[in-house]
Amino acid sequence: MAETSSNYYGYKGVVAKLLSKAGAKPGDVVEVRRGDGSVFRGVLMPKHETSHPDTVVIKLGNGYNIGVLVGEGDDIVVKGSLRPGTPGALVPLLEEPLQPAEERVYIIGAGGTIASRVDYETGAVKPYLDASELATTIPELQRYASIEAEQLFSILSEDMKPSMWEAIVDRAARVLEAGYDGVVVAHGTDTMAFTASALSFAFHKGLPSPVILTGSQRSSDRPSSDAAFNLTASVLAASRAPFAEVAVVMHGETGDTYALAHRGVRVKKMHSSRRDAFQSVNDKPLARIYPFEGRVEMLRDDYRRRGESGLEVDNGFEERVALVKHFPGLISEVIDALLDRGFKGIVVEGTGFGHVSSDAIKSIERARDQGVPIVITTQTVFGRVNLNVYSTGRKMLAAGAIPAGDMTSEAAYAKLSWILARTRELEVVRKMFQRNLAGEVSERHILRLYRHIGGV
Repeated sequence: MAETSSNYYGYKGVVAKLLSKAGAKPGDVVEVRRGDGSVFRGVLMPKHETSHPDTVVIKLGNGYNIGVLVGEGDDIVVKGSLRPGTPGALVPLLEEPLQPAEERVYIIGAGGTIASRVDYETGAVKPYLDASELATTIPELQRYASIEAEQLFSILSEDMKPSMWEAIVDRAARVLEAGYDGVVVAHGTDTMAFTASALSFAFHKGLPSPVILTGSQRSSDRPSSDAAFNLTASVLAASRAPFAEVAVVMHGETGDTYALAHRGVRVKKMHSSRRDAFQSVNDKPLARIYPFEGRVEMLRDDYRRRGESGLEVDNGFEERVALVKHFPGLISEVIDALLDRGFKGIVVEGTGFGHVSSDAIKSIERARDQGVPIVITTQTVFGRVNLNVYSTGRKMLAAGAIPAGDMTSEAAYAKLSWILARTRELEVVRKMFQRNLAGEVSERHILRLYRHIGGV
């Protein structure tokens, strides 16, 4: 249906008349000039069905959407366009165009909303088409690096698989070999901790520059989207942070003051929707990242330095590994079913110190006899597994259980998957699992590292 002043890209009434008069379309950079002298500049967004009928929805240069109330006597002026395929130079939201920094950062899209854009004709969220579109939509990235990008996967976070970890590792390695100053992996938040752990093990032997994973808790078409802030902080970390590790960079608090860089094997998503959902577990974050100040504040000194190591990749993961949670029921039957289905390794989140029910100990013995490692983590999140305190734990050790110390379940799962791609010999698996490869386990527990909500 052709758009008319009575229904203009979802807008109606006085708003539709103003937009139609200006010839403005979703994706255009517009100035909304109100009769009181105030001026708002941003990208015109498609109308959301729940927004106020007399508001124009625009995306500001900082990535946030706002609704501007307009009426008779107000004016809307088109200043340029961010729509793909628009002839001529793309017009950034910043008043003065930025000159790209000398550093080079490569962004790998691996799914999730952060590496997506709004299709201004339909309102749907789609992957970025090319690097210029990405850099123009978030022009502040150019303060810290010249950006190139590609979309490796267009998947939901829950569809990530170990074979995809391998593809991300291969692509990141080729980028680093080409001399880029850092890599950013745009990823869905729900499984980001698994992928960050997997990449940490694949690169644990040598990494010359940071590999940063980041995501967005809220999609780019929402007013409270954290996509622009997280991506800018990640590009800053990838290009200028002094560490050369795999890290997750996400909001450090609910405002837009700083992000936190968490070591890839220590991070966990602790909240389903908060912007500061990610925390370092049983460990301190690597750094605070201040994207508006261009500053990286290191919070620890035991990190691998940028440029100190060459690139050494040890890629490959076993897919037939399971992660199950102990529950007050027939956990033994769950373990037995996994063994019957040919799984090569199982991680069990035990209760408290890592215990399972007494009847499950026979299933652990069966797994040992079949050469299948059973790794034990704790579902308490903070703290560590200790199977020497109670009789149940000692029986589990005798049955062949492998305690994971204070590893997160995500790190334990990725580590077991990585090890089983190299050996199936149970004693060798046990010895490799107990080695600290990428900072995934601590020798001793530090009480002050426990906290309820994010921060440092």
